[in-house]
Amino acid sequence: MYASKACDGILRNNSLDSFVMHPSLAASLGLICLLPLNAVAQSGKPAYPNRAVRIVIPFAPGGGADITARTISPLLAERLGQPVIIDNRPGASTIIGTELVAKAAPDGHTLLLVTSTLTINPSLHASLPYDTLRDLAPVSQVASTPYVLVVHPSLPIRSVKELIALARVKPGQVSYASVGNGSSTHLATEMFTSMARVSMIHVPYKGSAPALTELIGGHVMMYLGSMPASLPQARAGKLRALAVTGAARSPAAPELPTIAESGLPGYAFTAWYGVLAPGATPDVVRERLASEIRRAVEVKEVRTRLLADGSEPVGSTPEAFAAVIRDDIERHRRIVQDARIKPN
Repeated sequence: MYASKACDGILRNNSLDSFVMHPSLAASLGLICLLPLNAVAQSGKPAYPNRAVRIVIPFAPGGGADITARTISPLLAERLGQPVIIDNRPGASTIIGTELVAKAAPDGHTLLLVTSTLTINPSLHASLPYDTLRDLAPVSQVASTPYVLVVHPSLPIRSVKELIALARVKPGQVSYASVGNGSSTHLATEMFTSMARVSMIHVPYKGSAPALTELIGGHVMMYLGSMPASLPQARAGKLRALAVTGAARSPAAPELPTIAESGLPGYAFTAWYGVLAPGATPDVVRERLASEIRRAVEVKEVRTRLLADGSEPVGSTPEAFAAVIRDDIERHRRIVQDARIKPN
């Protein structure tokens, strides 16, 4: 628009002779009129992103979501040309952090990196301060991951079969940690206890780090924890890893059997890490972010780190991630109903 007006003004006030007489004026006109009109039209409108991008993690620092976010954030910052800040907002089974993002300005500068817990809360809570499908816009699934079953080393067990046997001998006495009531770690363990026909005591925490700290301290006995946070503790001898929750063994710990093959046939539970934005975030912004996330997880160092931590890199489109979320909401609704899980 501005280029057109400039050209029109000069043309109205200058004849062909004036261009010949004043070559500098002709050069100026050429420069103005050759500017891309769309670029000039957008002058004054800030490009995305125009400031730091904040990724809200609805868990305490040190858990799988936090580790995943900190693994990809340096590359995102480099590609986006702006700082990427990690903001941990734990509590209320991810509802506190999720609400913050759902009500943030839909400009792509406030994002949410969350786990499958996002798709559990609609079944667990009759009223949420946000609508999961309306107020949050999927950007990209970053990775998928099984959990690892870890126990305190003092327990006289070394297999899933022995854990089930202990729980049957001591009904209601074996305690297990989760990252919050109604979290995916809670559902995964309730699914385990239901299929094993045992009764255990649930002790919820505000994230993986405090859950692991309490487990290492012997205050709880077992935990289905994230691979990135739990495996290092097991390899350091602070915990004992018994099995993984996926349908197949994890490349990060091939020595560990699946729960299905080591005492509970048919059991399988896999979680994911994904990025979402406020619901009204423009498609062009979400697609840009999804593209950069895909590029980030394709970088060799990032893939190596994620795989070593037990996560399988994904990097999906917003549409593909939206389908995962819709399917998981229905799947988790059935688990919540069958296990009769209630909010605190």
